[in-house]
Amino acid sequence: MKQMKNNAMLLLTALIWGCAFVAQSVGMDYVGPFTFNCVRSVLGSIVLVPVICLMDHLKRKSGKSEAEIKKERGNTKTLLTGGICCGLLLAAASSLQQYGILFTTVGKAGFITAMYIVLVPVFGLFLGRKVRSLIVLCVVMAAAGLYFLCMTEHLSLGFGDLLVLICAAVFTLHILVIDHFSPLVDGVRMSAIQFLTAGIACGVPMLIWETPNLSDIAAAWMPILYAGVMSCGVAYTLQILGQKNAEPTVASLLLSLESVFSVLAGWVLLGQRLSGRELFGCALMFAAIILAQLPEKKRGDGQPT
Repeated sequence: MKQMKNNAMLLLTALIWGCAFVAQSVGMDYVGPFTFNCVRSVLGSIVLVPVICLMDHLKRKSGKSEAEIKKERGNTKTLLTGGICCGLLLAAASSLQQYGILFTTVGKAGFITAMYIVLVPVFGLFLGRKVRSLIVLCVVMAAAGLYFLCMTEHLSLGFGDLLVLICAAVFTLHILVIDHFSPLVDGVRMSAIQFLTAGIACGVPMLIWETPNLSDIAAAWMPILYAGVMSCGVAYTLQILGQKNAEPTVASLLLSLESVFSVLAGWVLLGQRLSGRELFGCALMFAAIILAQLPEKKRGDGQPT
């Protein structure tokens, strides 16, 4: 029963994230990309403050001492360094994604963004990590899927699709940085710092290249509120709680459904339909995403095959 509850939380997280692509698209009918990301990120940081307080309260209620809670937070310098590094990468990735959505559909953006699942182990090569032969197959499948999903008749990648593809590469770096810092510090606190950093980082180009005003932001209150509160605050918290006792492979498979939900949300809410060729590309990419998350087979001596 507990496992089902965890899986339901992770499925809800994927649904929230998938629908967030629609909020990002609609929000830019009123405000610029940097304005949207600045406000949603700051809002996401604010939303996580009561979550942090609640989690600390639950820890104290469970009998943990202040010394234990402080130890779980990690070194303050490490926490700030991790949060700022993650925030700068998040700002770059989300800005590329936001601009890309201006020139492509939310469904395509969702699937191309999900390429980070395949790219993470590939980028890990530069950190001395081994890559399984299965991952090589996944990269080939994902590249083929990207061709069917994005390439035009003139064999050129659409501008919006290219921006989102670069965004996936930056998200890959973002995940590798999180992977380095998350075991050392409290994840929710680091996330709050990264959202605040991302908001400030997006705020600078917002003031330089855009003309934000309160009336436009107020007009976009619903998509901004969804992206800030639901996508950043609620979904992140659900992910933390859902992954706590979940089997890692099952958790990653459920979260990868974000790409499928983005296509469905774009179709139902925005009337954006994909052609048969594009749907075939989605199927290839989703198959690559699923295969990339399958665990390694172990030999009898416990070593990977």
